[in-house]
Amino acid sequence: MHVTIGPVRHPPVEALDVEVVERKGRGHPDTMCDALAEELSRSLCRWYVDRFGRVLHHNVDKVLLWGGSARPAFGGGEVLAPIEVYLAGRATREFAGVEVPLEELAVHGSRDWLRRNLRALDPDRHVRIHCLVRPGSADLVELFPGHRERRVPLANDTSVGVGYAPRSALENVVMAVEERLNSSEMKLACPAAGEDVKVLGIRRGGQISLTVACALIGRHLTNAADYLRARDQVATAALAAARSVTALEVAVAVNAADEPAARKMYVTVTGTSAEAGDDGQAGRGNRANGLITPYRPMTLEAAPGKNPVNHVGKLYQVAAQRAAEALLTQLDGVTAAECYLVSQIGRPIDDPEVADVKLRLAAGARPSALRPRVEATLHAQLARLPTLWREALGQELAVY
Repeated sequence: MHVTIGPVRHPPVEALDVEVVERKGRGHPDTMCDALAEELSRSLCRWYVDRFGRVLHHNVDKVLLWGGSARPAFGGGEVLAPIEVYLAGRATREFAGVEVPLEELAVHGSRDWLRRNLRALDPDRHVRIHCLVRPGSADLVELFPGHRERRVPLANDTSVGVGYAPRSALENVVMAVEERLNSSEMKLACPAAGEDVKVLGIRRGGQISLTVACALIGRHLTNAADYLRARDQVATAALAAARSVTALEVAVAVNAADEPAARKMYVTVTGTSAEAGDDGQAGRGNRANGLITPYRPMTLEAAPGKNPVNHVGKLYQVAAQRAAEALLTQLDGVTAAECYLVSQIGRPIDDPEVADVKLRLAAGARPSALRPRVEATLHAQLARLPTLWREALGQELAVY
């Protein structure tokens, strides 16, 4: 592997006149699709390891959510037609004469995730799960057994992974606000706050404006006045979360499309717009670092649901992000880092075809002196890839 090292040639994102960052919370339909794809992959990994002692070939990263129909109302409301979730992809359905209970794993795992993450949604009554997973193509399945016979698995795809560090002030704000609004403390303080939270942040110079969409749950509200009080609680919590991570001026607007006088308010039965107002698809939400950052380098590759053994569409996003963070924290003189990893199908996963590192250095730092440590840092991250699947089994691998 040849490592290319060069300067970051674009200005720091904080120096731009405008910056935009977005994050979709766990109840957003797109995030639900990402989560259910990853949940199915984890379920398969655990079943494969328990039964066969190894992870078998699978990629279940194609998930579509078809929103339902609902009649929200203060004090309750009802779901008229269920949410339909379609889990698609490829997986090993039979091995050594043993049939894999794929449909059972898909349905049980999905309902379990929904039950744990959306308080007002009944996964048995409000959701239908459809498993459309078929066996993988022979050529890709042939690549997969390499992780057992060889020390290093062979890449399942030709793909790109991108990482950068550090986060900007706006990125920290957007992440902190969504996490606060979807925290258990927030749900106790404001039971009406649903899990479908989307935060879009704009920084103009030194001022940040946040537009927050938060589905409110009708059964916890008796009337419009209750709704407005709950909305104010959300705004107050969002502002407090933002101010805890930045000294920049912050303004917050919650459910900006509301027209209370016309009785148009973001009231839901289940706490998610998936019940009626929106559909979802895997790969349309947060990137592997948890954010949507159009002013930063990023890839459109969807990491959730891809197998954690040899699918570089997942592994390289994790490795590139971790490498960028390590370069920033471990190398003196580095003030910002970007890492780009490009695979070639059939090539060992620790040997990318392209490994390109971009650094911004403090005054006086010499790039030539940093090369050995940059290469060592990158090699260390790539060397961890053959065992990264263990983190996926333990739910320690965040990819959305």
